[in-house]
Amino acid sequence: MKNAGLEFVVGVFIIAGIACLGYLSTKYAKMEVVGDAGYQVTAIFPNTGGLKKGAQVEIAGVNIGRVRDITLDNYRARVTIMIHNTVRIQDDAIARIKTKGLLGEKYVDIIPGGSDVELEHNGTIRETQAPVDIEELISKFVFGKV
Repeated sequence: MKNAGLEFVVGVFIIAGIACLGYLSTKYAKMEVVGDAGYQVTAIFPNTGGLKKGAQVEIAGVNIGRVRDITLDNYRARVTIMIHNTVRIQDDAIARIKTKGLLGEKYVDIIPGGSDVELEHNGTIRETQAPVDIEELISKFVFGKV
């Protein structure tokens, strides 16, 4: 009888440990498991320059969402973005892909618009700016092609 109680406590401890490990893994990977608190918008870029799924989306340096998916659409990159419900994006906003630091990770920076019309769920950010291609700039500088 005493042995069964000890086995029960050890089992509960192991299950709690596995649950904590799962929770920490999803938080570290920045994944949403229980619902997505936000709305989805898309932006179409000529290229993504190394942007990855899960990358941050920011306005004024503040994280407002994540890149949910990147797909090819008519030879251009369609970036699907989840935006927190507390933030509204205007229909004339500009989305651009930037790099944190010189060699850092890519993220989407949104410049808010001045319109009173806000994007709805599954709306599209019409104005986009592709990332600066360092290799292209260097080749123009070295070979004098402007």
